[in-house]
Amino acid sequence: MGFFEKLKFGLGKTRESICEKVNSVFSVFTKIDEEFFEELEEALIMADMGAETATYIIGELETTVKKKGITDPELVKEELRGIISAILKETDGTLKLNTKPSVLLVIGVNGVGKTTSIGKLAMHFKSQGKKVILAAADTFRAAAIDQLDVWAKRSGCDIIKHNENSDPAAVVFDACRAATARDADILICDTAGRLHNKANLMAELNKISRVIERELPDSDKEIMIVLDASTGQNAVSQAKLFSEVAEISGIILTKLDGTAKGGIVVSIAKEQNIPVKFVGVGEGIDDLQEFSAEDFAAALFEE
Repeated sequence: MGFFEKLKFGLGKTRESICEKVNSVFSVFTKIDEEFFEELEEALIMADMGAETATYIIGELETTVKKKGITDPELVKEELRGIISAILKETDGTLKLNTKPSVLLVIGVNGVGKTTSIGKLAMHFKSQGKKVILAAADTFRAAAIDQLDVWAKRSGCDIIKHNENSDPAAVVFDACRAATARDADILICDTAGRLHNKANLMAELNKISRVIERELPDSDKEIMIVLDASTGQNAVSQAKLFSEVAEISGIILTKLDGTAKGGIVVSIAKEQNIPVKFVGVGEGIDDLQEFSAEDFAAALFEE
């Protein structure tokens, strides 16, 4: 099964949720009027696109429908798909990891699949012939180091680790030195996600960033947040909160398969203006793939 087929299959529940809610509006209304747009907006909110994003989409749709004089519901539906696709494409962006080494900082709260995503990222880059080093800088979460160690062995990557509760910045310092000495292509750092104390988290991430800037001043750097799609609008809130403590450059969205809440991709793109760069659509080690707005939009609406 190719990735588009996996994406389409993984988005099955989301597609059913969105299409069911949208189609129910179109089945009830024969006239494209204000009440129709109000019901359609409610349907988008219920499909986990969020109130702000739904209001924007409906505003754009009303303008387009009036401008073009559209009365056919099927044509309205086509315009709706086009607007959602355009939102996704606005933040579509590839990873900037062109230097040797490049650095990928990964953040996210416990339980979203952060360490597993790092392991899958390592496999992804290894399959491209890249040499990857992992840094176990989430030193305060029980078993995080051991979990990353398992993924390092599984992916055949070197890992830099210290004892539990050690200074995360010290781990990153050693990892930066190792990345240079061992001629690595990519250094992936697992970092903490203790949002309940934003001040401490900000201080920790700033310290890590200073170490990287000092040790690898010319390296490309990406700060990626891992979000669990199944948590719906809570994931959008996490993106917003983490944006207050770090300059997030991209999102890894996990667990899209098995959830009906994939509409949050549209919400995140519109409200946070952060590109989704990887999506997970399965439990397999190769089921984390680079995000394509075009493929996502097609998989979302293809019936």
